[in-house]
Amino acid sequence: MARIEIISFSGYGHTLKQAESVQKGAATEGDARLWSIPDDGVMSDPFWEAADAADVLVFGSPTYMGAPAWQFKRFADESSKRWMTGAWLDKYAGGFTNSASPVGDKGDTINYFRTFAGQHGMLWVPLGQPPANLMASTRDDRNWAGGSGGAIAVSPADASPEQGPSAGDLLSARDYGARLGQIAKRR
Repeated sequence: MARIEIISFSGYGHTLKQAESVQKGAATEGDARLWSIPDDGVMSDPFWEAADAADVLVFGSPTYMGAPAWQFKRFADESSKRWMTGAWLDKYAGGFTNSASPVGDKGDTINYFRTFAGQHGMLWVPLGQPPANLMASTRDDRNWAGGSGGAIAVSPADASPEQGPSAGDLLSARDYGARLGQIAKRR
């Protein structure tokens, strides 16, 4: 059974909903746990132990000003001890992000996650879902925003977590979690 650790920061609750959807999908394929990065960005010792033992690490953060939140960056910086020992070498990795605008430079956040995973020697798993790009497509369709590197979501700035992300964004995140688990089980 694959061990999948989902690590995310959520400023307003929208990215947490996305993380929970990734976890639901991943749990169909393995042991999936959700770790929330606290407001100070400092992760616990039990988290680091779980991450070191995982088969898959999934990274999540809202996109703020074209990049992950600083709390995620602090976690990433503190992972350098793992980089020095190669602790995460050849683990699978994936990522997800959310912002208020349809584009919102979410691709830059996904690319940050890919680069971060690459520095650790991890194997990035892309979304693997076609975009919902037909005239009849709506926000309730899977991959409505058309991402490919990871799961992306849109939550209007004045929406509560219950109002955003859309059903399609959450479906996309759930299916991505399942994909990550399926790939990890191939080892």
